[in-house]
This record gives sequence, C-alpha cells and structure tokens, in this order.
Amino acid sequence: MSKGKVVLAYSGGLDTSCILVWLKEQGYDVITYLANIGQDEDFEAARKKAESLGAKKVFIEDLRTEFVEDFIWPAVQANAVYEDRYLLGTAVARPCIARRQVEIARREGAQYVSHGATGKGNDQIRFELTCYALYPEVKIIAPWRIPEFYNRFRGRTDLMEYKHNYFTTFIFIHGIPVPVTPRAPWSMDANLMHISYESGILENPKSRAPADLYLMTKNPEDSPNVQDVLEIEFKKGVPVKVTNMNDGISKNTALDVFSYLNEIGGKHGVGRIDIVENRFIGMKSRGIYETPGGTVLLKAHLDIETFTMDKEVRRIKQGLGIKFSELVYNGFWYSPECNFVRHCIAKSQENVEGKVQLSVLKGQVYILGRESPKSLYNEELVSMDVQGDYDPCDASGFIRINAVRLREHHRLQGLSSTKQ
Repeated sequence: MSKGKVVLAYSGGLDTSCILVWLKEQGYDVITYLANIGQDEDFEAARKKAESLGAKKVFIEDLRTEFVEDFIWPAVQANAVYEDRYLLGTAVARPCIARRQVEIARREGAQYVSHGATGKGNDQIRFELTCYALYPEVKIIAPWRIPEFYNRFRGRTDLMEYKHNYFTTFIFIHGIPVPVTPRAPWSMDANLMHISYESGILENPKSRAPADLYLMTKNPEDSPNVQDVLEIEFKKGVPVKVTNMNDGISKNTALDVFSYLNEIGGKHGVGRIDIVENRFIGMKSRGIYETPGGTVLLKAHLDIETFTMDKEVRRIKQGLGIKFSELVYNGFWYSPECNFVRHCIAKSQENVEGKVQLSVLKGQVYILGRESPKSLYNEELVSMDVQGDYDPCDASGFIRINAVRLREHHRLQGLSSTKQ
C-alpha cells in the first residue's frame, strides 16, 4: 500500500536522485518537479532519469519570466543586499520554486512535499516556510533531517556509494548512463540571477577559490579591454529596456533585459564576491557568488533612485530595504511583514523613472550619466554660477540652529570635565 503522493523538488543531481529512490523504498508515490529558473541543465535528460528511477510523474516548469518579474524585480526595487555584500540570488529563487511545488501538490492531490536541502542550511527554512504559508496542511519530508536517512548517508561519499550500487544494476537493466562522481569538489547552485559555490574544499575560509570554479563570469584580468556602454531605462524602479550604445542592441522584455545584463556583466567579470555570511540557523558559512546582471542593476538603480526620490523618503526606504533583505534571506517572503515591506517599497518607486548610462569594464561598473522626467535635481538651484531661488544668507541661520545642540553638548561636557 502506498503511503501517499509526494512532490519532490528534483534537480537531477546526486542528492535528489538518491532521495527519489529512497522515497520509493519508503513506500511513497513520487512526483518529481524540476523548476527551470535559468540554470544550465539538460531538462529532457533529467526527465528521462526521473522516469527511469520510478517517478510516477515528472513536471518540468519554465519559471524564468515569473522569477524575474515576481522575485528579482522586487529585489532590485529594494536594492536588496544581505550583510552589505550578498545579492540574495539563492534566497529569492527558493520562494519561486516552492510556490510552484505547492501548486503542483494541490493539483495532484499530494499531501506531502519533499526537498534535498540539508539540515544545516538556510534553504530548508526557505522552502518549508513557503510551503506552510501557501499550503498550511501540507506535510514535509526532509530526508536530511530524518535519522534513518542521515545515519545511512552521512555525506556525499555514502550517497555516491549508494548511487553506484543501485545505478550499476539500473544502468545494466535500463541502459541509461548516470554519473556516480561529483562534477566538482564543491556544491553549486545556479539560476538566472547567480551561481553560488560552497562546501567541499571551500569550507576552509582561507583557501582560495580555484581559477576554474567560476562559470558565469570571466576573470576580470582576461576580460575585454573595450568597455560596453549601456543605457538602462527604468519605470517605477524596474528596468524596462536596456540598449548597448556600442552596437545598438536593445532588449525590452523582463527576461531578455536581465539575461542580456548577465551576458554583458559576465563578459567583463562583474559581480564576483567571496564572503563569510551569517546563516539564519545560527552558524557562519563561506560562500562564493557570481551575480553579473544583478550587480549592474544595483548600481544603476541606486543612481536613478537617488536622482528621483526625496531625501527623507529614501532614508526610510533604505531601512526597509535592509529589513526586506533580512526577511528574504531568512525565508519569510510570504510572511505578512514581508508583504507589508514589499508594498511600502513599491510605493516608494512610483517616481523612480528615467535612464542611466553606464560603462562595464574589467569587473567594474561606472556610472556615466542619468536623465529623468521626474528628477528632483534642479540645475539652476544647485549651480555655483547662478544664484537662482536661493538666498545664501539663509544658510547662516540654518547653521546656527543646527549648532545649538553641538554647542550645548560640548559646553556641558566641558563643565563636567572641569568639575571632575
């Protein structure tokens, strides 16, 4: 008797292939689901592998456009950066993946969902908080937190041995080759926004990343010596068009805009970082990230936002951006507080409109200029050559009023020091 249907978030890799077989051993009917969010993957090969391993159904869902529009764009509007450096490429992808997983589970009448996230990382939290928010009665099977699983498979070596033993017979019977060795001595997660690398030889924070690790960006030293000059147009804080001023190439759909920025940023080695970050679960981890398009957009959006947004509104919005980044990193995309923050940030972007010109060269992004019909920049007012509608004498009173607090502070501190 089947224990019921389970929708497994499947990648076709070592962990989830072994989990698929293990779930079958436990008596579940396994439905595999593979999300296309821009990773370099042979999706049809993954489908055949899952079917041959015994999946009752296989769903391959193209989520690239909704990933950009529903998840990456809000992060761009927020200038989302976790702990000052990480642009949240994995964190924004997880609620996108889990949302469709829940939709499939409901549609297929599955009472269980499963994933291959480890018991030490952030992804288990991100996946499961999304699933519980959108499908409150769902039951989650997290093998890496089940003693029968993690005591049997204490790491990738055990998984590879299990896979080798099982798949040697499998290949003999079905004739479908399945690699039983890891692609690289580290863990990699790729999507349209970035590639992340961690674990394995990277766990020693002193060790330098091998030169052949990076897949999305060129080494800046080996990148072209000729800059690409881009013009990015924004409306309501979202990029709607990018034009290469060198050759006239233009893109104007969400997916095409972001993909093209990845191409240009990657070509010039933009967006590489090597950091130690604080996981939500309470430990520090070392991660290496490539986020070329996201890095270009962060620079451009910061520029047009400052150009068009009131100073005090932006001060508040900066705090909201930090809060948004923490919520997304910790897995709370579908929380009421994150929904509130996203709406506030979206409101702040109503006048963030215009064009930014920038240069991309040798790992760097240089702002060249900007224009906007909603600019708050008054050239006459700020000019050193034109007085305009401003009386310099007013500055004297402004300075004296602001000095009251400072004068009193130091006067009283001085008296206090004398008494001592």
